[in-house]
Amino acid sequence: MSRERLYLFDTTLRDGAQTHGVDFTMHDKQLISQLLDDLGVDYVEGGIPGANPSDTELFATRPAFHNARFTAFGMTRRAGRSASNDPGLAAVLDAKADAICLVAKSSAYQVRVALETTNEENLASIRDSVSHVKNAGREVMIDCEHFFDGYKEDPQFALACAKAAYESGARWVVLCDTNGGTMPHEVETIVREVTKHIPGDHLGIHTHNDTEQAVANSLAAVRAGARQIQGTLNGLGERCGNANLCSLIPTLKLKSEFADKFEIGVSEEKLATLVHVSRTLDVILNRAPDPHAPYVGESAFVTKTGIHASAVLKDPHTYEHIAPEAVGNHRRVLVSDQAGRSNVLAALEKAGIAFEKNDPKLTRLIEEMKEREAAGYAYESADASFDLLARRTLGTVPDYFEVVQFDVNVEQRTNALGRPVTVALAVVKVNVAGEMLISAAEGNGPVNALDVALRKDLGKYQKYIDGLKLTDYRVRILNGGTEAVTRVLIESEDETGARWTTIGVSSNVIDASFQALMDSLTFKLVKSGAPA
Repeated sequence: MSRERLYLFDTTLRDGAQTHGVDFTMHDKQLISQLLDDLGVDYVEGGIPGANPSDTELFATRPAFHNARFTAFGMTRRAGRSASNDPGLAAVLDAKADAICLVAKSSAYQVRVALETTNEENLASIRDSVSHVKNAGREVMIDCEHFFDGYKEDPQFALACAKAAYESGARWVVLCDTNGGTMPHEVETIVREVTKHIPGDHLGIHTHNDTEQAVANSLAAVRAGARQIQGTLNGLGERCGNANLCSLIPTLKLKSEFADKFEIGVSEEKLATLVHVSRTLDVILNRAPDPHAPYVGESAFVTKTGIHASAVLKDPHTYEHIAPEAVGNHRRVLVSDQAGRSNVLAALEKAGIAFEKNDPKLTRLIEEMKEREAAGYAYESADASFDLLARRTLGTVPDYFEVVQFDVNVEQRTNALGRPVTVALAVVKVNVAGEMLISAAEGNGPVNALDVALRKDLGKYQKYIDGLKLTDYRVRILNGGTEAVTRVLIESEDETGARWTTIGVSSNVIDASFQALMDSLTFKLVKSGAPA
């Protein structure tokens, strides 16, 4: 059975740039646009030519896309101007873009208050602008801003705006829930009414997430007949964000209600890169990924409680609505004081640690783990430290080296420019197979100095750790006051690109950091198969 085509329109580079704390560089925009094209998105909106130097530079050269149509965003002609004499329209037409999306008011209230013009002039502006761009040989579409609020206020005028765009040659007429307050049932009802006047294969939907329903509203519009969906990666956007394409794409591909009826430009192969795409954007923006994001979050397929873990071991999909691998994610069964025996067994199997189910050492492992978590350890967040705890309890971790002594000093000095600088110096004494090795190093803070000194000379094991580096360091105070307990999580990476997390807990932040650093080094040696 043939399926209808749905088109994906990404607005990350414009709507996403309106997110609080987000500021794309030119290089960022180029990386993100290529990421979207490779994923299989149909339209990539680059921004507003002429609005700022980076957008103007981006549109100076058409990117070498293989799938997407590069799209410029602009406004319909201003009141009192002709389309041929409007600088905004001239700028988008000068852009090296395949398509042009123009925004127009479709609310009588907005026309009256924001534009301070008449309904008739607003309709004329839509007709003139669409015709002008179409006559220039470009694919043109209209974002009908405030459409749903406008329709509820004055359905005749809102519909007239949409029809004016369509009848003037717009390829897509996009209905916008600009303030994000429309409910899904309202979207579905209104879009269905609009399809009586404009064919669904010329209708798009653009939603905001102010009631946490942008994805639901987009899907409601598709059910009612819309065939283009606008959104952003990771739901970026002003206020509460836009419809999240990282949730919409897998829903359209994997849920039978949509997958049986529609097809999109994202293949199964590219769908499996969705986690990578989502997290690459976060890396570009230097943001921590949302661990609880649907489909792509680190916790999206996590099972923690014991009874659920038992069920997952018997049937992996008991608590999973899709196979995690379909979007590039993976299943995790966490180890915690809530977990019980089933979680521990699952974690051991995943780590590849051999064990016997009736081994009394397993009971000892569970009890020790619970005692440690009561003291502040969190093994669900520290996979490598759990691995080592399990191996030590089962008696399978070699004593590679012993730190006999370490010392860390922090000193403020005056540099050559006469400015005060703070310098940390660490000295570490290590026993490796009877050989005493002493290393000293300066660092950006005591933990960095200790890390560098530890990895400076491990004798015969040095070749195994040369590619090791610390990539993240997080500190949490578990309780305040004079008896504060500090939890340190360290993320490490080696030359293969593998990453792991280790943990340390102590009333002294340096001691907690040292525990986590030691676990990281030991895990690397175990992982590399270093001989005892």
